[in-house]
Parts: sequence; C-alpha cells; structure tokens
Amino acid sequence: MRQIKTYSEQIINYIKAMLLSGALKPGDKVNEVHLASALSISRAPVREALQMLTKEGLIVYLPQRGKFIKALTSQEILDSYYIGGVLEGAAVGACVEQFTECDFAQLQACIQEMAGLDQAAEYAKEFSRIDICFHKKLLCYTENKLIIDYSRNMCQRMSKFLLLRHWPVCFSVEEIVARHQRILDALVTRHPYTVEVAIREHYKELGVQMSVYGCVVPPYQVS
Repeated sequence: MRQIKTYSEQIINYIKAMLLSGALKPGDKVNEVHLASALSISRAPVREALQMLTKEGLIVYLPQRGKFIKALTSQEILDSYYIGGVLEGAAVGACVEQFTECDFAQLQACIQEMAGLDQAAEYAKEFSRIDICFHKKLLCYTENKLIIDYSRNMCQRMSKFLLLRHWPVCFSVEEIVARHQRILDALVTRHPYTVEVAIREHYKELGVQMSVYGCVVPPYQVS
C-alpha cells in the first residue's frame, strides 16, 4: 500500500512538472494508460494520483469523457483571486501585532530576491518559489488552518500550475517588486484594516490581470 502511495506522489510531481514546463496545458486530456506506460508502472497508483489532483482542483473528471487538466474561465479566475485575497487579508490582519522586525526583514529579503528576477534563467518558476515564500511568511502566525488551506487552494496552487506561464507578460519585475512592497509597507503599520485592504487589493488586481487568460467555456465542456 505504501509503495502505491509513493508511486502516486511521484506521478503527482511528474504531472505538476509537466504543467510547469508547458508539456501539459489547461484543457488537455489526461490518459491513465499513457501515463502508466510512460512511467512503466501499473494503473493503480496513476488512478490514485489523479484522484488526489482532482481533490486539489487541478484535474476535472467528466463521466463518459475522462479526466482533463482544469481550464479556468475568466470569471473563475476573478472569483478565486478575490476570495483568496479576502481570506488572506483577514487572516494576516488579525495577527498583525505579532509580526517582529525580524519578520519584516525576511519579507524584505523576499522582495529583494524578486528584484533580481530579470537575471533568473527560469523567471516564472523562480518567481513562484519566492512568492510562495513571501505569502507563507505572511500567514506564519495564523492558527486557522482552514483559512490557510483555502487561500492557498484558491491562489497559490491555481496560479502556480495553471497560470504560471502568463506571469512574465502580466507584470514587469518593477511592478512585482512594487506590489509586494505595498503589502510589506502596510504590514509595518501594524494596522489590521490597512493590512487587510492592501492584501485584498493585491489579489483583486492580480485576478483582473490574469482573467484575460481565462476561457469563456472550458474546451472539455464543448460538445
């Protein structure tokens, strides 16, 4: 049983790597047989891996049609980022008094890393790593695990695996740095409402920018 679980984790990482590289794209059909053959394993761990990715929201299952990489509509992108911003903003705002000067310095270090993205060989992938680090730090004092899971599900997983390839054309490095600096500047005030608004607006703006890459109807729903 543990071996199947290990294989499933490897398959999940394999599919996510294909999404990051562009080998798999939103709307593509995922074939269990082809995956099992490509990785020289049985179909059981492949099936389990796809079920787990379905729970994460990266794969959609349609009876009689199969499994597909999730394709987001423009409205879904707007709604997901808005909800993610509301949740993260409320969570961070409620804990703002707990942040220390050391925390601020770590967040500033993330922003400084973002400033060097122009020199990154894999711009989008490196940005994703730094951005996750930045927002994980923002949530470090949040004890509500549901808020953390929901906000990450709404934004980080979706953005990283379904929309990452669009990042380099959405925002310049200067804009990325400025957007995250605004959050840190708000956090330094230790004013809950100021922090909440800054984070909410951060995600709302991101949703508007990313929504142009959404579809009207997912291709797997077109008969």
